[in-house]
Amino acid sequence: MHTADLQTDTAAVKTATVAELVREYPYLQEFLAGKGVVPADCEEKTLSQLGLAEEAMEFIDGMAEFLGEDKSERITSISIQAGTDKDGAGEPFGELQVSAGEIVCIVGPTGSGKSRLLADIEWMAQADTPTSRRVLVNESEPDLSRRFGGGPSIVAQLSQNMNFVMDVSVSEFLALHAESRFTPNAEEVCRRVIETANELAGESFSGETQLTALSGGQARSLMIADTAILSSSPVVLIDEIENAGIDRLAALEVLTGEEKIVLMATHDPMLALKADKRLVIENGGIREVLESSAEERVLLEELVRLDRQQTTLRSALRRGERVGPHTIHAHNATNNFEYNSTGGMQ
Repeated sequence: MHTADLQTDTAAVKTATVAELVREYPYLQEFLAGKGVVPADCEEKTLSQLGLAEEAMEFIDGMAEFLGEDKSERITSISIQAGTDKDGAGEPFGELQVSAGEIVCIVGPTGSGKSRLLADIEWMAQADTPTSRRVLVNESEPDLSRRFGGGPSIVAQLSQNMNFVMDVSVSEFLALHAESRFTPNAEEVCRRVIETANELAGESFSGETQLTALSGGQARSLMIADTAILSSSPVVLIDEIENAGIDRLAALEVLTGEEKIVLMATHDPMLALKADKRLVIENGGIREVLESSAEERVLLEELVRLDRQQTTLRSALRRGERVGPHTIHAHNATNNFEYNSTGGMQ
């Protein structure tokens, strides 16, 4: 029995046992309790036998929509329709589409309008912001619930500074998030989030670590892993990940590996060249849309090599070691990697 099968097949819901359904939909326990049914007393019965099949199906569909889990409405792309810059001049493109698993980098001087573009996407602008841009979801205008609340959130935003104020442990925080999303196999999913976060952070932490004790890099790595694995938001907006003290390229791999649509404002040349496309911002408008060239992909490979060497030196210095050419040579001997055609490490 698989969740996707149940969501698309009413007959499967009617014939599945209560035990099967509760495993797939933990929130169904509250529905049954409201009907005076104790799941433990009727685990092998079906909803049809209980006379609750139709009501339960409506409840499941409603919760799937609320949680953003309706597979029939899976968001596979967003599109940005051109607007204007600060002087009212039109942006020189018609429409830019970004698909799941793609990375778009936003570059330009401080104050050029990068944050305004991220805000337009976050708000699903419909020519009602200073830029007059429009943002489409799956090539259609988003409904009002996606813009003004009441529906599942499309966008998750990772700001430059992550400060926690909850006095709970990492595990407790993730458990609360998983519970709010009625996540099946929540314990396993939370464990995966922590493991992934530790792969990104410069210094590891455990589930028992208090949120308020996390460093800036640890907090950022936790939120990236949480956004990738626990959050249902298909679009991730990132502002200057280069200053977070984490493995930036690995963070992008985690997000795109979960089929997120990633748009990132950055001044980091390595991250800019890693993107599938980069948007050049000037005077509040998108001046140009560029795709990485073959020459730039070669340059990216060299930048990654230098970045890995710098990371090796930084780690050695933190451990109190003496460093020199031998440090780099040891790194090169043990960290040979190939680069694939999309600029990703293998």
